[in-house]
Amino acid sequence: MKPSLKIEVCANSVESAIGAQNGGTYRVELCENLYEGGTTPSAAAIEIARSLLNIKLNVMIRPRGGDFCYSDLEFEIMKKDIIHAKKLGADGVVFGILKSDGSIDIDRTNKLVNLSRPMTVTFHRAFDMTKNLFDSLTSIISLNMDCILTSGGMNKAFDAIETLKELNKLANGKITIMAGSGVNESNIKEIHEKTGITEFHVSLRKKVESAMQFRKENIFMGGLPQIPEYETFVTDAERVKNLLNW
Repeated sequence: MKPSLKIEVCANSVESAIGAQNGGTYRVELCENLYEGGTTPSAAAIEIARSLLNIKLNVMIRPRGGDFCYSDLEFEIMKKDIIHAKKLGADGVVFGILKSDGSIDIDRTNKLVNLSRPMTVTFHRAFDMTKNLFDSLTSIISLNMDCILTSGGMNKAFDAIETLKELNKLANGKITIMAGSGVNESNIKEIHEKTGITEFHVSLRKKVESAMQFRKENIFMGGLPQIPEYETFVTDAERVKNLLNW
């Protein structure tokens, strides 16, 4: 593994965060509800994760799934969640707010940035949902944020190598471009070499079967059969180790 590269693991639970640490990662991004793209973890999850981790801990600040255009009430929730994350010892927070026209909500984002300090602040993949990535990059740089997590405007980072390369070039050290979505053991080397990006956001999970022996059919707590009832996914420490030793 190149010593200049930093790997952040998306941890969907405290168990996943521990797995990521055991695998040797630099940082975890703690969240919940990955089937909705990730939402804010509970205060208890943050507190327990902080007590068990000796690596960097970032916390997702996202009050719900779906789009990133938030109501006044949702914005207040985000502010309170940032305050709680800070009190519980998080190293950084991760958020993103858009206007209805697909541009960065500069005013609200700036308020969250100021509220978050001295924690680090990352603008998450709401960036990929903006109408113009390069205008959005300029806006976020003006807010003095630390990092942008992006797949280059595509579902998977590997499919947006040229865009990621250009974004990283234009960032020019003013902000870190962290590539994420679909980054894994098989493609991280190529993405790094072709884009020059040195920070990556990965999942690297494994399936864990439920301990339930009795399994009721044809009822789904998530409302959809595509959301499995009797299996979960947690970070695989061995996969993390393999990626770090590409």
